[in-house]
Amino acid sequence: MADIEWLIEQIDSSHEGPQIGAFLDFDGTLIAGYSAAAFFKYRLRRGEISVSEVVKTVTESINVERRGHDVSEMMRVGVQGQAGREVDEMDAWAANVFSRKIAGMIYPDARLLIEAHRRKGHTVVIASSATRPQIQATADDLGIDHIIATEMEEKDGIITGELGSDIRWGQGKADAVIEFADEAGIDLEMSFAYSNGEEDLPFLELVGYPCALNPDQELHDIAKERGWPSCTLNTPRSTSIVDVGRSAAAVGMFAGSVAAAAGLAVLNRSRSLGANVAASVGCDLVLASAGVRLHVIGEENIWAARPAVFLFNHQSQLDVFVLGSLLRKDFTGVAKKSLEKDPFFGPIGYLADVAYIDRSNSAEARKGLEPAVESLRSGKSIAIAPEGTRSPTPRLLPFKKGPFHMAMQAGVPVVPIVMRNAGQIMAAHSMVIHPGTVDVAVLPPVPTEDWTREDLDERIAEVRQMYLDTLGDWPEE
Repeated sequence: MADIEWLIEQIDSSHEGPQIGAFLDFDGTLIAGYSAAAFFKYRLRRGEISVSEVVKTVTESINVERRGHDVSEMMRVGVQGQAGREVDEMDAWAANVFSRKIAGMIYPDARLLIEAHRRKGHTVVIASSATRPQIQATADDLGIDHIIATEMEEKDGIITGELGSDIRWGQGKADAVIEFADEAGIDLEMSFAYSNGEEDLPFLELVGYPCALNPDQELHDIAKERGWPSCTLNTPRSTSIVDVGRSAAAVGMFAGSVAAAAGLAVLNRSRSLGANVAASVGCDLVLASAGVRLHVIGEENIWAARPAVFLFNHQSQLDVFVLGSLLRKDFTGVAKKSLEKDPFFGPIGYLADVAYIDRSNSAEARKGLEPAVESLRSGKSIAIAPEGTRSPTPRLLPFKKGPFHMAMQAGVPVVPIVMRNAGQIMAAHSMVIHPGTVDVAVLPPVPTEDWTREDLDERIAEVRQMYLDTLGDWPEE
């Protein structure tokens, strides 16, 4: 049985160039589970599936699982259920399903595998029987430009309910890979292919370097017989009752700390004192209760130049507690308007004098940042996510200009705080904290005194590149 390190070594020792393909199956290979199930449940919750479609889908699922049928009829049922839907609408809710469900199903080590192929300049392709909307957001997140999928027919921006291509399953997938390779100049004998299922045998047999990745028993046995490498990746974190209990205790601990901090604020007539106690003591207690440790590189940069705009890559609610434990005192933040009356976040926001912005209105959002600029001028730092929202995966989203405008207006530096593992310990849309270590790199302050509006885009790109470089090559102590 191979492991991810062995697979990467094989890739590193292979030839370079785009003429070498890396073809990856999707369901069960790149993600732990099946995207069709996630999309089906999403439509079911929204009441978009008729009783007739439910019956047909269940029937065909049984035929596939117990009677050995291929997926063709089940695929047709699913595609017919999309008839009449606008393509843009489909793309929007597919992105939502990805953010809330599929992002958390991606095997973390799959990113390492893809990155290894990318370093060698290989042409990376997802080849799957799934439809393009099921795959596209994941491909975008993983930086994969090429998709072989079962296409749905479209006319005038509307899905017709008919297939727009052959179903890319079994021999159908193998045929599509051959066609792609011919058009793209791919040398299949020098190429790699990864799959988890026996049905992909024709696909795996096409290439010189097949691999059974997260294989079912049938493919595992075939791989062993043929001498192919077989590897099972570490699965994304699952949630246990213990994790839920620890998380509840941590949140309760924080609520108690905020209540105590509020009492101190009232007694001393100082909201800033209450905010400092909640940030330092409260966040330390949360992390300790949840079993989360911080491994910080460059901690001295937190204190090197204050006030400052502290930037952080935002992956989950855990980031708030990490920042509180790091920054300790004399800082506030910027949050979306809807959190102002949130029963959990509201009291914290009041103590810290958080600036709330309406993201749906650009003019109002800019106006909402004015109190934050005044806080900076008065000596209080700001913590803000330049991405503007949580990323459901480790992938860094584009940076918005607001945080950088604030730093320029107040004449203070920006301090990049780069976090990794936070999204694995607490998923983007979860309230459960898993025990583990969050790696943090605090980069040196970046002065903004000589920045201008004309070169702001270039300056932002430079700061964002610092995050990419740090995440790609984590610094040593």
